[in-house]
Parts: sequence; C-alpha cells; structure tokens
Amino acid sequence: MKALIKIGGSLLDDAASRNDIAAQIAEVAASGVTVTVVHGGGKQMTRFLEERGVTSTFVRGLRVTTDETIDAVLKVLAGSVNTQLVASLCAAGALAVGLTGIDAGLATADQLDPELGFVGKVVASDSRLLATLSGAGYMPVVACIAGGIHGEVFNVNGDSMAVAVAYNWQVDRLVFLTDVAGVLDAEKALIPVLTAAECRSLIDTEVATGGMQAKLNSAMDAVEHGVQEVRIVKGSEAGIVRRVFAGEQTGTRVIA
Repeated sequence: MKALIKIGGSLLDDAASRNDIAAQIAEVAASGVTVTVVHGGGKQMTRFLEERGVTSTFVRGLRVTTDETIDAVLKVLAGSVNTQLVASLCAAGALAVGLTGIDAGLATADQLDPELGFVGKVVASDSRLLATLSGAGYMPVVACIAGGIHGEVFNVNGDSMAVAVAYNWQVDRLVFLTDVAGVLDAEKALIPVLTAAECRSLIDTEVATGGMQAKLNSAMDAVEHGVQEVRIVKGSEAGIVRRVFAGEQTGTRVIA
C-alpha cells in the first residue's frame, strides 16, 4: 500500500504529541506501507509572527502572505516545524527526509488571489522525487510550500498540497490527521462513510461549513482523481495512525 499522511500543525506543536505520531507513522512504514508525510504549521507561524509584532490577517480562512510573511513561512514551515518532525521520525526508526514542494518541482503553484499575496494554488505536481526516495527506503516529509514557474515561493494550504501530491503520486489512501473525530451529520453524529456525492450534499445543505467544508472539498478532489480512500480522523486519539492502518473503521472514510 502507498499512503500519504497529512498532519495538521497543531498536532506538531507539542513535542510529546509529535513524537507519538512519528512513532506510529514509523511503525506503519516498517509494516510495509510506503508513506509520504505532508504537514502544516499555521499555529507555529502565527506565534512566530506575533513574537515579532506582526499581526496575521486571514481572508476566507487563508493567511495573507506578504514579503515579510513568506520569509517567516520558510523559517517556520521549512525550518523548525519540518526539521523537528523529521528528527522525531528518524528517532522512531524511519529514514525521514525533509522537503518542500519546491524541491524537484514536487508542487508548482500559481498565485491564488492578489489580495492574498504569496498564497498559491497547486497547479502541477511532479512525484518522481517521491518515487526515487521511497523506492530507496526513505520517507519524504513535505512542508506545504510550493514554487512558481518564475521562481516565486508560495504559501499553500496544507490540505490542497496533500491532495495534489497524493493523486499525482497515485496513493491508495490519504489520511488527514485533524482536530476533529470525523465528519458530523446535522444531528452531530459521526458519519462513518461518505461518497463524493454525499459530501457535496453536506456542503450544499450547509451541514458542513468552514474548515470541514474545505476538508470535504479536498477529499472529493482526491477520490475523483483516483485516490481509493480518504480518511478524516482525530490525530490526538490514542494510537489513531496504527488503528487506521490496522483496518479499524474509525473517523470518516470518503470514497468515490
């Protein structure tokens, strides 16, 4: 099995949480699953900027990314967050390698909206680097930063980055480690399985809004491009990565 695991930045902010998730991922990889990791780091970014007197501005949930902010994106996402996660994975026995989407054209982006500055939308992905590294036994760990065709550096939504890489690399399973247990229905009950059509219905009826709407849009994009299954689970649940890959029906499965 080939899998991509996307980790929300809030799960990586605490060393104990980061080490626990890294140990689970390393164990899954040791069992024979070929894994690439994509991670965010929004919480760490906001704190880094606040410490320097810079207030973060968000439009439609996306961080307005100025020259000053993109420099912080590189320092935090490609720097401390990525390196700390790689260190945790290596300590757990994985041969982890830190990357960004800029490396070898893994993710190429265009500017999403001039109002947002250096926020990009991934328009192309070249997964040959992932194939080379994973084929040699290494685990790619990708920060959600993409390059532009003219040498720009773009801050990219982590879910969008994960989906673009997942379907280009032709994964069997995409796992979103989030801060919620899965997708809820109108009565706030967990929905164990959703088709793409059912995802659209939840969005159209405004049962899924905000962050979950964005997550479902990403999941639909993935399955419609050939990913067999997208799993949305709560990353802080005990043993969650092990349980997903052991076949436990936890969280919400999105299928075509």
